[in-house]
Amino acid sequence: MKIRQLVQQWEQHATGRLASTPYQVHLDLEAAARLAALSHMYPKRRPEDLLAELLGAALEDLEASLPYVQGTQVVANDEEGNPIYEDIGPTPRFLELARHYRQELDTE
Repeated sequence: MKIRQLVQQWEQHATGRLASTPYQVHLDLEAAARLAALSHMYPKRRPEDLLAELLGAALEDLEASLPYVQGTQVVANDEEGNPIYEDIGPTPRFLELARHYRQELDTE
């Protein structure tokens, strides 16, 4: 499944409460095999480090893949004077929540 497909799926099924319980990640066989291949190719990197970096890259890609939804409010003008409209899609909410949880984690 591609990151863009995940975003679409999450948008359709993004309801429910989240538990505060930590979870272990169990990889499917294909992902485990790919991780093992990367570990073999880069023996100085622990599998946990590879996973953390892959997750970080995936989250950056996810953020870039969030769809822009044009609102009605003009928030700026580009260099040619064309209006730039607010984004009312999931990106602003994602960024706001990420900042909020970053601040929480910083205070712990």
